[in-house]
Amino acid sequence: MTASKVLVTGASGFVGEALVFRLLVDKQFCPIAAARGATRLRGLCRVVPFDLTHPKIQLVLDDVQVVVHAAARVHVMNEAAADALAEYRQINVEGTLKLAQCAAASGVKRFIFISSIKVNGESTLAGKPFKADDQPNPLDSYGVSKYEAEEALKQLGRDTGMEVVIIRPSLVYGPGVKANFLSMLSWLNKGIPLPLGLIRNQRSLVAIGNLVSLIVTCIDHPAAANQIFLASDGEDLSTTQLLRRLSNALGKPVRLLPLPEWLLKLVASTLGKQAVAQRICGSLKVDISKNHELLGWMPPINLDTAMRQTAGHYLEKKTK
Repeated sequence: MTASKVLVTGASGFVGEALVFRLLVDKQFCPIAAARGATRLRGLCRVVPFDLTHPKIQLVLDDVQVVVHAAARVHVMNEAAADALAEYRQINVEGTLKLAQCAAASGVKRFIFISSIKVNGESTLAGKPFKADDQPNPLDSYGVSKYEAEEALKQLGRDTGMEVVIIRPSLVYGPGVKANFLSMLSWLNKGIPLPLGLIRNQRSLVAIGNLVSLIVTCIDHPAAANQIFLASDGEDLSTTQLLRRLSNALGKPVRLLPLPEWLLKLVASTLGKQAVAQRICGSLKVDISKNHELLGWMPPINLDTAMRQTAGHYLEKKTK
């Protein structure tokens, strides 16, 4: 029996590449990697060029049963574009919809969209984690663009019959992680004292292995059709707890200064860094019970194992 073909966009990125490697190992599906830039996947599977500004890959979609769309204009902390929302919309909304239209016209059965928890909002109150079917409340340009893409995809699904699955990950980390999480690893590895010893928030994260596991489950699970799922490790940490767990994984003593939250926020406000303070001190919890109830899915990798994998990869790269 021929394995179903799965086209993965963003295959040179953190999530897309990890997903293709997993599909290659499992051998249950036949992945096609759609990538804009260089990729380590070349020679391991079929690789096709893909750019969301010109998503015309109609021929590539022949005989493809599922598209996993992980390519995007990603969120950045210091957005430099004069009209950020227009920039995000061009890639994340218009580009996504064009790809999905090509997929529907080619007979693709299911379109899995990797969205963002930012569609739900930026923070949660105590005892009120985000749920998959909550009313969306995106607050920044990136979150708005992802929400608009979700709505356009759902309408396309209703019009064409193509199944649409939406996955909103919380902060994704794991071996090879970049951006702010990589900076945090570097600070902890160098033993830099951080004024974050008294943060009592609660934040959800998702290890790349857990996110990929959820995506793979959604590729052919009948109950995933036309559903929205949130992704996390199922265990929430304060910023202080996260730093301690990561330091332990790195085998380094943690140096956290007990600066009160109110003082940290005051300093951040004075420096015009309120958004940074919100990410450090604010809570963002997600409820993934729907994943278990509908799909029978639970995160296969526990948080400490994922932390050790992340730290181990970081240390290995540092010694090369």
